[in-house]
Order: sequence, then structure tokens, then C-alpha cells
Amino acid sequence: MKLDEIDRAVLRALCANADQSTSRLGEKLGLSQPATWRRVRRLQDAGIIAGRRLQLDQEKLGFGVTVFLGVKLATKGRVSLEDFERALTAIPEIQTVDHVLGLYDYRLRIVARDLADFERILRRRIMTLPGVGDVEANVLLSEERLPGPI
Repeated sequence: MKLDEIDRAVLRALCANADQSTSRLGEKLGLSQPATWRRVRRLQDAGIIAGRRLQLDQEKLGFGVTVFLGVKLATKGRVSLEDFERALTAIPEIQTVDHVLGLYDYRLRIVARDLADFERILRRRIMTLPGVGDVEANVLLSEERLPGPI
């Protein structure tokens, strides 16, 4: 699907506020509500808009620490990557699992109540998984969300 400037403007506006109505979105872009709705629907049908997500304030919910954990598998041949990834999905504090190239095989984003809670998750949940070798933790100090290249 080829995107024009109006499609890109729709995407930028929805990235800023995915909860706005098509009427409000149309007002901002100088389009009628039906025309805006058709644009959004076409972008959804093409799979460009894959969904909308609710963003929660983790700190207000009691999760004050975010850690990026690099995990290197010790025995890649013995443990299938699918089994390892499936085991990670059973740990609710793990927000994302990225299979990456480089020094580590996986990059995990983990939320915890505090550092002691993270240590518990690391020792009791992650380090006990079969195949886990070296790990490296990086604590998030601050995060700036930058708009993507749309």
C-alpha cells in the first residue's frame, strides 16, 4: 500500500493520541468524519495500524524499577529457543523479549517494585531457567520517547 501525506498525518496524529475520535481527528486534518474513518479503516485493513495500546504509569502502579537484562544462553543446542521464549512469557514482570544479535542472545525489559524485587525475579525465576548462561543488567534511569520516522 502506498501512503500519501494525509495517511502519514493520520498516523502521526494517532501516534500522539490513539484514543481520539475520527470526528476530532478529521477536524485536525481538515477532513470530514467519514473520509477520516475510511482512511483509518484502510490503514487497519492493510495492517499498517496493527492495534491500539493502553499505556499505564508503571510507577503509580508500584513498579519503580525498570531493568534491561541481556541474557546469553549457555547451551544453545540443548534448549530450543522456542522453549526458552515460552518459559520467559510465564514471568509476568517481563514486559518484552527481544531475540538479538550481539554479545547476548536476548534482551529483556523487566519491571520490578524495587531492586530487591528485581533480585528476587532474577535469582528465582530467570536464573533457574534451563540454558541461561551469562546475564547483564542495566537499570533504566530515565526514558525519552521520540517520535518514529513516519
